[in-house]
Amino acid sequence: MDNILSIWQKYKSKEDLISVLQDIQENYGYISMENIEKLSSVSGIKESKIYGVVTFYSQFRTEPVGKYLVSICKGTACHVNGADLIESRLVDVLGVKENEITEDGLFSYENVACLGCCSLSPAIMINEKIFGNVTPESIESILNDYREGKYED
Repeated sequence: MDNILSIWQKYKSKEDLISVLQDIQENYGYISMENIEKLSSVSGIKESKIYGVVTFYSQFRTEPVGKYLVSICKGTACHVNGADLIESRLVDVLGVKENEITEDGLFSYENVACLGCCSLSPAIMINEKIFGNVTPESIESILNDYREGKYED
């Protein structure tokens, strides 16, 4: 509760609910029902309102993800340039479906509507790092770099 309380105290305003939720997700990786209950308790905002905001905005997750979240751009440019092939290879390499976590807890992936870097298509983002001109052959190398610690959190 202390961490949720300290996040709330940073803002102290119901108008800042989205910012509060962003901080909670940044700290915990997702927004659990337990944290919604805690936030409601410290803020006085009804749980149903908090949950409504969390489920309305696609930026919020209610389930945990791997240490490295791979976002596959499925926008028009990426789709035309092979995003489905990228996803297929990623599934083969990771052995998980969308929104599942690998057994080692390192990776999960999601499809996103657009990453906003069409000139780099097809593109993926791992946590906050963008990779452009990705090929099915380059996926395994990129993931191995993460496994070997080439990229810091």
